Amino acid sequence: MVFILIVAAWTGLGVAGFTGLLHLIPRLGGVGRGLAAWLCRAPGLDVLVSLLTWVPPTTLGIVLGWRGLVGSIAGQIAGMMVWMFVHEMANREHVRAGRPRIVTFLNRTVGRFNNHVALWVTVLSLPVFIVIRVAEIFVYPWLTLLVGLPRYKQAEWVNVSRQKFNGLVGHDLIWCLYCDWMTGVYSLGAEMLRNVESFWCPIKFATGKKCDHCKLDFPDINGGWVEAGGTMGEVVATMEKMYDKETTRARGNAWFGHPVRLTVKGKAE
Repeated sequence: MVFILIVAAWTGLGVAGFTGLLHLIPRLGGVGRGLAAWLCRAPGLDVLVSLLTWVPPTTLGIVLGWRGLVGSIAGQIAGMMVWMFVHEMANREHVRAGRPRIVTFLNRTVGRFNNHVALWVTVLSLPVFIVIRVAEIFVYPWLTLLVGLPRYKQAEWVNVSRQKFNGLVGHDLIWCLYCDWMTGVYSLGAEMLRNVESFWCPIKFATGKKCDHCKLDFPDINGGWVEAGGTMGEVVATMEKMYDKETTRARGNAWFGHPVRLTVKGKAE
């Protein structure tokens, strides 16, 4: 137990110190501002998220075993709590009684206990989003190379900016940044999956409810996919129309409603 507490203490100090450094970097002139901007967008943000999430417990778990893993996670939580407290103390004008805050409203609406426990429950999904992000970086590019699915400037999707919102501090800020990152990762993954679905399987689901539920994320369901009662001839005809060689060279094998399909060689389709 003592060993776990020691690991937790050192990890907590490391996290708190590292987050303090992140506040210092933008104050280091032009170079510092440039580095801060890089850390707010992929791939710099990928490095930052890794250092604050999976790298410490993975490294200490390998080196020190399960006690290193448990101690590291406990230290990360403690370090985050310390940062929230310090940040709120440094921005007391935004947290004094009567000032509008997200956490205050939600505590009042659903109860303090429910709100805070629910937030920590969302952390259990963190490994899922990390795996999705790994797939976006290392798996999807192979599909671009092999079958011509469109490339993306991933930094346009995977970035954080809510730290710029006036009055968002401490508790509210850290959780909003978490959502900021998750939303970008999810949206990019959904965009990539739209290409995958329309390229390989442009057939509507036989279950109408599933089509209704999925059409928001997959607009091609009602924008070109073949009816569930159709024929394979219709499927191949759809693919021939959407992925003929001439237009593929101009726009890549994007999903049917992708913006690049609005024009081919400068002319509206």
